[in-house]
Amino acid sequence: MTWIFIERQSELQIHNSSRDYSSTGLYLDPETLDFSLLLVIIGLSSAPAVAPDFRMSKPKVLNLKDKISGNEADLSLCNLSDVPVRELSLFPKATVVDLSCNNIISLPPEFCSLIHLVKLDLSKNQLTCLPDDLGNLVNLQHLDLYNNKLMVLPVSFSQLRSLKWLDLKDNPLEPGLAKAAGDCLDEKQCKQCASKVLQHMRAIQEEYDRAREKRLLKEKELERKKETKQKEREAREREARKREKAEEKERRRKEYNAQMAALAVQDKQKKKSEEKKKKNGQAANKKVDVKPAAKSQPSPIGWIFKLLLLLTLGIAGVAAACRLTDLQREEVCVPINAAVDGCLSWAKVQGGVVRQLLRNLSSTAKDLLESTQTSKN
Repeated sequence: MTWIFIERQSELQIHNSSRDYSSTGLYLDPETLDFSLLLVIIGLSSAPAVAPDFRMSKPKVLNLKDKISGNEADLSLCNLSDVPVRELSLFPKATVVDLSCNNIISLPPEFCSLIHLVKLDLSKNQLTCLPDDLGNLVNLQHLDLYNNKLMVLPVSFSQLRSLKWLDLKDNPLEPGLAKAAGDCLDEKQCKQCASKVLQHMRAIQEEYDRAREKRLLKEKELERKKETKQKEREAREREARKREKAEEKERRRKEYNAQMAALAVQDKQKKKSEEKKKKNGQAANKKVDVKPAAKSQPSPIGWIFKLLLLLTLGIAGVAAACRLTDLQREEVCVPINAAVDGCLSWAKVQGGVVRQLLRNLSSTAKDLLESTQTSKN
């Protein structure tokens, strides 16, 4: 039976070549091993050998200081699934990092902050993609991505302007990238790979930039159209509000004019009524004024009344003269005085009759008032 003894990190690990220890991450193809760490002993043995059970061994904590020698950090064959970015950032002098022969599936975004890296070996891992900001590693000159699962490279790969050496063999690259990468069987081909891949990625970057610019222009155009539509809508809304305000103002103006017209009609009717009343009053006054004028005209009755008045005054004057002056002893005044005495006597009698009549009326009114009050009670 063939046995392979591997000396690594000052430890002797025994592998049975007839068994698969790939699950432990320690089985390797002898052709790919670092021969400075390999001691091959081939022998025959009739007794079976038992491989040690690595599942029972505890994983050891990675001591990065033990892995650094000068400017090189050798992290190969460490069964890593994650890159110790934080630890590597503490050693900026380690510009050469070897992460080959591990189980790394992806690089964290923080890995792109290790801008001090000059040479990086990620061969024989399980990488399916690289970080979008890989182009930040502006000092990177040597990049080994041999035997991974990469199909494409990030667009920022074109920014690795210092890259002089690149190996992309044994990756399921898309056809365009695979054609640009070509073979990397020697130093010259790997340098050509770096140059052609950078050109290819720059073309992709330019295409990407054009597409992005086109997309941005389209977005700006859409935004401009949206703003135009928004402005048009706002203008329509302003016009609508302005039209509504104008209609409301016109409605209020019509209402005001209608009210003023109604008030004017009322005032006009009131003035007409007042003028009519005034005209009627003037007509009545004219009638009243005309009647006295008609009465003032000479008439037979007036003349007779005046004659009787004059006659009465004359008789009263004669009676007064005969009664109050010295003419009362004259013969002419005797019958006049007798007539006056008779009239006075008649007047006294009539005055007594009138007074009696007034007393009777007063008594009757008093009785009537008392009877009315009694009936109310």
